[in-house]
Amino acid sequence: MQASLTLTFAFAAFLLAGLLVKFWLATRQVRHVARHRDAVPPAFAGTVSLESHRKAADYTVAKSRLGLLETAFSAAVLLGWTLLGGIDTLNRALLGLLGAGMWQQLALLACFALVGGLLELPFSLYQTFVVEERFGFNKMTWKLWLADALKSSLLGAAIGLPIAALILWLMGAAGNWWWLWAWAVWMGFNLLLLVIYPTFIAPLFNKFQPLEDETLKARVTALMQRCGFAAKGLFVMDGSKRSAHANAYFTGFGAAKRVVFYDTLLAKLSPGEVDAVLAHELGHFKHKHIIQRIVMMFAASLAGFALLGWLATQPWFYTGLGVRPNLEGPNDALALLLFLLAVPVFSYFVSPLMAQLSRKHEFEADAFAATQTSGRDLGTALLKLYEDNASTLTPDPVYVKFYYSHPPATERLSRLVGSPA
Repeated sequence: MQASLTLTFAFAAFLLAGLLVKFWLATRQVRHVARHRDAVPPAFAGTVSLESHRKAADYTVAKSRLGLLETAFSAAVLLGWTLLGGIDTLNRALLGLLGAGMWQQLALLACFALVGGLLELPFSLYQTFVVEERFGFNKMTWKLWLADALKSSLLGAAIGLPIAALILWLMGAAGNWWWLWAWAVWMGFNLLLLVIYPTFIAPLFNKFQPLEDETLKARVTALMQRCGFAAKGLFVMDGSKRSAHANAYFTGFGAAKRVVFYDTLLAKLSPGEVDAVLAHELGHFKHKHIIQRIVMMFAASLAGFALLGWLATQPWFYTGLGVRPNLEGPNDALALLLFLLAVPVFSYFVSPLMAQLSRKHEFEADAFAATQTSGRDLGTALLKLYEDNASTLTPDPVYVKFYYSHPPATERLSRLVGSPA
């Protein structure tokens, strides 16, 4: 009983503390950006117009205010699922309908995902069709949005339910070390996704055409050869059918790696700037950032599965989070759900460390790109992307430290000053 109450109070305390910090950071960001809305930073006075600067400020404020509402709503929903008995009610209803067993557990996971998705839907729709539309970024039609939603749901069920069934089976059949087997399955599944995503999953949502610009192709190929990088192909993705935002990325794993350019990126950058952006991405591979992140994911997930293996056997883990464990059947799906809901609450304050590591990696990738291409081209490309994506040039410094995975423009571009031309 004491352990259950301790968990209840700890969960509520961390949830409240996280909510207060999120509100404090978001309001700092809104005030800071709004206060600097009417003056372009001196470092950008000759390259960024006041109109673009104001647009970025207004876009940031609009997203932040929507984020505040979503944060409060998500906290209330989480409280409803846990301490107020939402998961317990859903579990009891499905037990009465299906009885204890695998089908009931899968139904619990599926119903939770369905209800959760429906609750988040209004925010997603508002972000896409109001905020993004207002600032000229949204290119999606309702027909395309519905098609994406349907495909995502079917794909999630086709992939998620079998892997969930396998993990639930291991939890019940593999003994005390089930969590080690489940971790191995989960890691194998993630690595498999890295291989099959570019070829089988991504094309369900976008068209990928081979890069046809022979001059650009020759430049990119020469760059990759200089950097000792091989890819399966160079592709252009029709990102413009959904958004005006621009990007480029690597996808896949091992021999399945491919380079993907948004069509919006190629329309906005010069060949030299495209080279520089690609060199930045190559820098992540050269510095083994991708491998480091995979290893960190392996380690964190192993610790998580080991912790879940212990918590799943503790009655106070369920009662402390508002759920009565089943007395005549397995509680594996309940344990999975509660663990996935509780971990973000308790780990929220670790996020600044991960953001700091990510920013460090970005600086390293920028430095590598400046040695392989023109540092000036990289700077102008980054500035174009900041401007075209309406990324504010004046974020709140504390907000940056807590959340930003990429350095703000002022810090990033100042490091490129003096890079090779």
